[in-house]
Amino acid sequence: MKYINRHAGMALARLSGSFPVILVTGPRQVGKTTLLQNTPDTRDLPYLSFDDPSETLSAKADPKTFLSLHEAPVVFDEIQYVPELFPYFKMAADAKKTKGMYYLTGSQQFHLMKNVGESLAGRIGILQLLGLSLREITENPGGKPCTDPFIPTREYLAGRNKTAKAHSKAVSLSPPDIWKIIHRGSFPAVVSGYSPGTAFYDAYIRTYVERDVRALAQVGDELQFIQFLSVVAGRTGQMLNYRDMCRDVGISEPTAKKWLSILVTSGLVYLLPPYHTNIEKRVVKTPKLYFLDTGLAAYLTKWTTAEVLMQGAMAGAFFETFVISEILKSYYNAGRDPALFYYRDKDQKEIDLLILENGCLHPLEIKKTAVPKPQDAAVFKVLSSVKGVTVGAGGVISLIESLAILEEDRYAIPVTFL
Repeated sequence: MKYINRHAGMALARLSGSFPVILVTGPRQVGKTTLLQNTPDTRDLPYLSFDDPSETLSAKADPKTFLSLHEAPVVFDEIQYVPELFPYFKMAADAKKTKGMYYLTGSQQFHLMKNVGESLAGRIGILQLLGLSLREITENPGGKPCTDPFIPTREYLAGRNKTAKAHSKAVSLSPPDIWKIIHRGSFPAVVSGYSPGTAFYDAYIRTYVERDVRALAQVGDELQFIQFLSVVAGRTGQMLNYRDMCRDVGISEPTAKKWLSILVTSGLVYLLPPYHTNIEKRVVKTPKLYFLDTGLAAYLTKWTTAEVLMQGAMAGAFFETFVISEILKSYYNAGRDPALFYYRDKDQKEIDLLILENGCLHPLEIKKTAVPKPQDAAVFKVLSSVKGVTVGAGGVISLIESLAILEEDRYAIPVTFL
């Protein structure tokens, strides 16, 4: 399978020079191990996977001796299976005071972060990885601004516009091409053609339920959990509503909350928080739900082709989900955790996305149209009534083919600029 250059490699290199322990985390099959195997600092290091039961048993039985037998630097894959090693990573890091000693991968963030917080605070650099970004799929070069997080400022958009004009593959993507990418999803094995989408997603669900779900919670009815997974995928882009999900699956609200936390923990679902301040009482305070891989969501919700999805009732929700996922990837691949929100008040005025950067809110609408209009950004005026807010440049992210100006500091932004 051809390796597609991951822009997160630059962030990984920075972490290698700053921390003794580096953790690459994210959902299964997004390329965490492959990233380490293709990054200059790590590709020649000894590698050990705790997918191997014998290695797991050995490490659990005597973690101190186990770690002494595997001299740093070394890569440990699927580290969540051996939390007993974390205190010994700390002791080794404190004793040697060397950068880039242990490289860890794991796909269960809650357990990993719990152990990190207890054992490795200040000693570990964390890199979140999702599936391939549109920048990576179109093989955009890795230099600036392609590895910068998305922010709709004049400087960023001018840089992306210059890069896009120099890179014909990204510019030539038509709306149907974008919808094929949305329908296919972003898992490397599917994007590369190594594994057919339907067969991959079928196997992915089975592996995910049999391994990650069993490890995180005791699920009595696995078929019911898969039904819940499909119901969640069908609500991507909507405000979180436990009552509706409980009704559709036939489970209690505590069970729904527990199961959704598993999906968030596993990196499959992202909850976008609402923006509000203590003095702003008119805004809603319920997060919006996004199923981060649109290919997996399309599989679960039975959208069988890109053409049907593009014309279907969920087209707007899938396009919005794709945009949110791409913006998240732009931050994660740069080694940053973004401050993303949405706005909705009791008068039903809604802004799809707010990016908080340097004390400034950048408002964005997400439209699947190819012809955005200035009125699509008219709702941004509602932010003027929110006290203590500085509103920056923003715009409408859409299927428009080239950057355009809607009005001052309001842009029509091609989805290929994310």
